[in-house]
Amino acid sequence: MIGQERIRALIPHAGAMCLLEQVLDWDESSIRCLTRSHRDPTHPLRHAGGLSALHLIEYCAQAMALHRGLVAESRGETAPRGWLVSTRDFKLAVARLDDLAEPITVLARELLYFEGGTQYEVAAEAGGQTLGSGRISVVKAPQ
Repeated sequence: MIGQERIRALIPHAGAMCLLEQVLDWDESSIRCLTRSHRDPTHPLRHAGGLSALHLIEYCAQAMALHRGLVAESRGETAPRGWLVSTRDFKLAVARLDDLAEPITVLARELLYFEGGTQYEVAAEAGGQTLGSGRISVVKAPQ
């Protein structure tokens, strides 16, 4: 099992901004993660109105970074840092996350990888319901 300590070592997000808690499974092209962080009353993205479902984009982007980190690590390399540059066709089926009792499963499947960046198809679900899905593109950050 890959837990939060190892996740924090593989992605640039520190402390409470590391939103993913566990990797359920992964391979060369995809990853599936689990989290309950949306229920945390001290969630760093939460505001007076709760935790917006729009923040699923951040959950999905972290799954992408984690996937690239695991793939690079499996090859004896370190994944470069990236910048999220585009979301496409991202559809939300709920308005808020903090009122969901079930854990959130985050899925990311790599569609395209090249030296300068990557594109993933992503989705998040809870209790058998799709919460949001779309595509996210990231480019390699300048060094």
